[in-house]
Amino acid sequence: MSKADGRALRIVVACGTGIATSTHVAIKIQEMLAARGVPVETVQCRVPEVPHKLSGADAVVATAQVPYDDVQIPTLSGLPFLTGIGEEEVIDQLERIYLDTP
Repeated sequence: MSKADGRALRIVVACGTGIATSTHVAIKIQEMLAARGVPVETVQCRVPEVPHKLSGADAVVATAQVPYDDVQIPTLSGLPFLTGIGEEEVIDQLERIYLDTP
């Protein structure tokens, strides 16, 4: 995956209930990555559903701990999108994942 092939960065966004918080975080991620020219697709879920949503995903952003040792893709904290502190750093990491993945 890279800018050249036009494939979107696919991110699983997880929270406790899979509704309000993950929606807020997903929208922030979509807006911030779009501003950088990174195509993105988000899938929202509850943390217990994460293992079932990983197919084709490039990263997980969660507002709660993801207690699964077998998650083989980057798992990042979604808390910065709730506090407003550290959002750019998480977006930097997601952009790097997009640019570095073949």
